Amino acid sequence: MSSELKVLRGPPGRVLSTLNEDGSRRWLRPRFSKGGFFRQRRIVAWALILIFVAIPYIRMNGKPLMLLDLPRREFTLFGTTFAATEMVLFMLVLGAIFVLIFFVTALVGRAWCGWACPQTVYMEFLFRPIEYWLEGGPRGAQQLDAKKGLSPKRMLKYAIFLVLAVFLTHVFLAYFVGVETLGRWVTRSPVEHPTTFFIMLGTTALIFLDFAWFREQTCLVACPYGRIQSVLLDRQSVIVGYDTSRGEPRMKGIRGRAERAGDCIDCGNCVTTCPTGIDIRDGLQMECIHCTQCADACDAVMDKIGKPRGLIRYTSRDEISGLPRKILRARVVLYPLVLVAMLGTLIYLLGTRAEAEITVLRGLGAPYTQTGTGALLNQVRIRVRNRGAEAARYRISLEAPEGMTMIAPINPLPVRAGELATTSVFVEFPRRLLHDGEIPVTFRIEDEHGFARELPYRLLGPDDDDDDDETSERREGGAGEEH
Repeated sequence: MSSELKVLRGPPGRVLSTLNEDGSRRWLRPRFSKGGFFRQRRIVAWALILIFVAIPYIRMNGKPLMLLDLPRREFTLFGTTFAATEMVLFMLVLGAIFVLIFFVTALVGRAWCGWACPQTVYMEFLFRPIEYWLEGGPRGAQQLDAKKGLSPKRMLKYAIFLVLAVFLTHVFLAYFVGVETLGRWVTRSPVEHPTTFFIMLGTTALIFLDFAWFREQTCLVACPYGRIQSVLLDRQSVIVGYDTSRGEPRMKGIRGRAERAGDCIDCGNCVTTCPTGIDIRDGLQMECIHCTQCADACDAVMDKIGKPRGLIRYTSRDEISGLPRKILRARVVLYPLVLVAMLGTLIYLLGTRAEAEITVLRGLGAPYTQTGTGALLNQVRIRVRNRGAEAARYRISLEAPEGMTMIAPINPLPVRAGELATTSVFVEFPRRLLHDGEIPVTFRIEDEHGFARELPYRLLGPDDDDDDDETSERREGGAGEEH
């Protein structure tokens, strides 16, 4: 009976590094191992933080360097604006970014996770240093964990975390609304923009909870990157690994070591410094983010005991197994080819696209109406998106049979650089010009900078055989009401 209960309860030990055996939360308070890799990562991290804060303020070609304007369905990257109708271009940009990540992963493993992921960068180089500064390092934080309730130090920490969360939220929102709009929101009452204010509150809450509560669980549970690494990595990909042939068998202490003992003295420093709480000596694991903290910790121990560095190092699974290194592999060749093809297509499409995007749409309401003189009237909407770097005035003209009249309230149509404008024109014509209920015409739109485009269009009216007076009156009356 006891054996059956043991099977039902599952295997002993932790299932996740963040869970105790009884299922309660195990708070990780890793100590910093400030070796060579840590110093390099700190420089990269602060450079990335500064870039993240600065990007909304940088402009290229008179436009933001990056702006994801969801309400207007426009996306600006590196000074180039992509409209919703240009999703092919935007998808090429996103696809190239993903292929680049896959290529980097195939070469140097999860370098993104350990060196550039915002979760790692802000947790390890902003929030955790503040936490240790206020609570007295890892040991002080562990002592506060054992106490019930919130101490003054921990309350102060949470207050600072909240301020940082508000700041990061505003920077994050600047990527979606621009710094000018964000500045107006900050200086005005939330009553004037309640929706965006609640979005700000929700984003602030998510960032605060992420770094104050979820922490490493975001990497272990929420992020899918670790779960797909088996597809992105091969045995030649660079990983942070433990050299089992050199380190095993382990033996604690320095004195009285057996002749055949490995270099690992089983000090546990590689575990206590790991931000995800794993033991790198167990091999490649989903939870490993390749932050190299274990490598820095192990190198410091090797220096103390007079052993060469690199017991834990950047390596590959084949190299650990004693197999030769192969730089050229299928994925290392295919990923760059796909990346070059996507970037080449993107550059070609950007280089050949027109200076303006013109769309001709039917008017709102009925397709046509009848005037008091018996003539027919079509409303046509013309939408112009100026992709150029300066403002332009677009003149609208109509190429059509004699007897037609185009009425354009705004002609030429002024459109600022990067902006979208829509105007309506009205075309009046006699019914005799109709053939099968339509007339083919051409709208010509041109500006003073040399841009010109002709767009075919079909004006609509009643069918030739539609001579039923009652039907015509009903149609004209309905059109008049809707118009």
